[in-house]
Amino acid sequence: MKGLEADLGITLLRRVQGEYLLTAAAEAGLPLLRGAFDQLAEAVRRMRTDVSRHFLTISVGPTFASAWLVRRLGRFKTAFPEVEVRLDTTDEVADFARADADVGIRFGGGSYDGLESHRLFAEEIFPVCSPALLEAAPRLETPADLARYTLLHVDWTHGSKTLDWEMWLRAAGAEDVVDGQRGPRFSHASIALQAAVEGQGLALGSTSLAGDELAAGRLVRPFEIALPVNFAYYLVYPKTNAEVPKIAAFRKWILAETAGQAPAELIGPEA
Repeated sequence: MKGLEADLGITLLRRVQGEYLLTAAAEAGLPLLRGAFDQLAEAVRRMRTDVSRHFLTISVGPTFASAWLVRRLGRFKTAFPEVEVRLDTTDEVADFARADADVGIRFGGGSYDGLESHRLFAEEIFPVCSPALLEAAPRLETPADLARYTLLHVDWTHGSKTLDWEMWLRAAGAEDVVDGQRGPRFSHASIALQAAVEGQGLALGSTSLAGDELAAGRLVRPFEIALPVNFAYYLVYPKTNAEVPKIAAFRKWILAETAGQAPAELIGPEA
């Protein structure tokens, strides 16, 4: 402001009782300046929109990202080559009001104010271990035999008992013979599952997180007992953005993936 006053040779601001007020000269130019600043702001907004139009920012927890999503993003790129992905892996809940993400994948009950949500899996939990551990002595034949094995735990931050050894042991009728609290703890389920792959013990797997490892034979299920859970992974986004092309494309793709639909069946983004 001082530079502008020096250039014009006039005073634009005057101090009155500790406050700065516009002079008559400044007031005269204000309408045009306000319009110019508004145009500048709109130009910047349009430039940012153009840059981000084809970028899809996905907010997702590290566990789901590493155990499921990252392995399949190549198929999304093949189906929708016009959309570039930004993956924000964080345990923090995305604040859509600040537009720091286009979509989120949340683990919870599925009811979120102002957001559209789509359940991705019908989740169950069940013990998993490496094939080598299953064949080793002592033999693992009944849930009671878990008393002689290491149980791998996850310290969940969701305030729920969704994946909990004590709950599974109770359902299996082995809570009185197996200490459901014994064993090492991990901050993320993906790490506990990797420890199970390496033969360090048994972890509780789920439909979404252990499915790939089971299909590849890196993990096996020693028991058929499984527990359905109320919490699940959900795709979420603001309801007002449901038909934004890049969001519609990702919705179509991920719902097809979780339903087992072949990527080739996806032709293009929804209108």
